Amino acid sequence: MGLSVTISAADARDAEHILKLQYLCYQSEAELYGDWSIEPLTQSLADLRAELDEGHGLVARLGEEVVASVRARLDEDGTVRIAKLIVHPRMRRHGLGGRLLDGIERHFAETAEEVATPPAKRFQLFTGHRSEGNLRLYRSKGYAQVSTRELGPRLTLVTLEKAA
Repeated sequence: MGLSVTISAADARDAEHILKLQYLCYQSEAELYGDWSIEPLTQSLADLRAELDEGHGLVARLGEEVVASVRARLDEDGTVRIAKLIVHPRMRRHGLGGRLLDGIERHFAETAEEVATPPAKRFQLFTGHRSEGNLRLYRSKGYAQVSTRELGPRLTLVTLEKAA
């Protein structure tokens, strides 16, 4: 009998697993841009735990193994800032990234209704200009480029957004 992937809220117990997966997943990004000092590779466990406390995270599990994750937080201006969407290399191209995006968007829509917080007005995320797979996924989910910012000779960040 095969195992199916389940998606649930991340909690403090998942932090170490997420950090290890994040380190694995961002190796290809570091290689693509020739920069191993990118924040996802240098983030501390304490900082990751703080991100989970300040916002909301999801994990995808195959059995007990965390194979994908995403984090997001709602700003006071109504922007949900989605970050660090990661999928284990062996699990890519199976729809997990799209499922996590759908799940994080749904969470912020439902939370606003349940706890009477200001509703999300927009969802925003960013990626590097050479990260074609990421850009393709985000565009397929309705995100459109709203800005770019050059961080150096090798990296330009592309910010994408869609209405909530």
